Amino acid sequence: MDLMEVRKENGLIDLFCNLAEIPSPSLGEEKVAHYIKSFCDKNNIECELDNYGNVYINIPPTAEGKGCLLLSSHMDVIGDDSPVKTYLDDKGLIHAEGRTLGADDKAGVANALYFAMYLAKSDLKHGGLEIVFTRDEESGMSGIKNLYKSKLKSKYVLVLDSDSLGQFMTSGASYTLATIEIHSFKGGHSGIDIADPERENAAKLLADLISILPQGVFYSDETDHHVVTSCNLGGIQSGDVNVTNIINTYGKATYSIRSSSREKEEELKKMMQFHVDGFNEDYAGIAKAELTFEEHLPPFEKSWDNFVPQIFEMAAKAVGIEPEIGSFHAGAETHIYANSTNSKGEKFIPFLVGLADVHNMHSKDENVCYKSMLKGQEVLRKFFEEFNK
Repeated sequence: MDLMEVRKENGLIDLFCNLAEIPSPSLGEEKVAHYIKSFCDKNNIECELDNYGNVYINIPPTAEGKGCLLLSSHMDVIGDDSPVKTYLDDKGLIHAEGRTLGADDKAGVANALYFAMYLAKSDLKHGGLEIVFTRDEESGMSGIKNLYKSKLKSKYVLVLDSDSLGQFMTSGASYTLATIEIHSFKGGHSGIDIADPERENAAKLLADLISILPQGVFYSDETDHHVVTSCNLGGIQSGDVNVTNIINTYGKATYSIRSSSREKEEELKKMMQFHVDGFNEDYAGIAKAELTFEEHLPPFEKSWDNFVPQIFEMAAKAVGIEPEIGSFHAGAETHIYANSTNSKGEKFIPFLVGLADVHNMHSKDENVCYKSMLKGQEVLRKFFEEFNK
């Protein structure tokens, strides 16, 4: 079966291919946004674009006493604005010729949009559905950051951006940049001044300090052993490898700190500061170290509200999918939702969800299994039914 036949038989796959075939690099999503708006207009679905170009879809409730649900995906992809030509291989995988496919995250967009069309035409009694399609997730998350989150009614959010069918992530790690700078107060000649005890080499001091700081996994969960907090040395800078006749007076090291727990991240920061303070006591009057932290992405901490995870597990199993419920040690739009509130002042409770198997993301070999996408739609429909019981 070729892709044209698959598209004719499956409206979801046709929708996905239509979306994928519109190039949408970060901050170049306008054509995709207008395609979505046109699709909604044709299907009598309430849809609008905000001032930043994010897309809002609203399907009003058809029953009282039931909660509203929010689905969220991003429209931008890794890649440029060159043409996208999709094709199907003999394993049932959809690719793009010579470039990224953009299944991250157009598989999520397609599943959410197709579900909106289904729901708008169904007689299911429900508490309402909100859908958000954001810009610029891949490069800076400016779309989700500029989203009018205070207009949203939902408390629970399914961020449809995981790469594996059945994944359901309940927490995710922050990203904090830690920088250590060392200044030694006296430099000098590597021969003439080498014996002066007041002339310490900043490169050597930095190496000594780094050797006692944490590296790798700092804390992991005792039950399932997933990484909660980590610290990774990113780079070291001091002196010039081609100049060896000076005593260096400056050194710099950078670390990435990732954590899905504020408490454990603060514990790690305090430990690092403790070692820096000890260094400054030992080298008072000779050198000084300074440690700074810059948060780029807040943690997506686990909620102890198990209502949605239990429903997802039930829904996945009901359609023959074994759910993978856990945590991921990276960032996504879940993190922004988890630290924001809705129109009622309630803190969002987000989850990162996979509704398709996407392989080799962000590369020219990126592909998606079309059958997994169809199965993901089954999971989504079953989940929404259970959510509204």
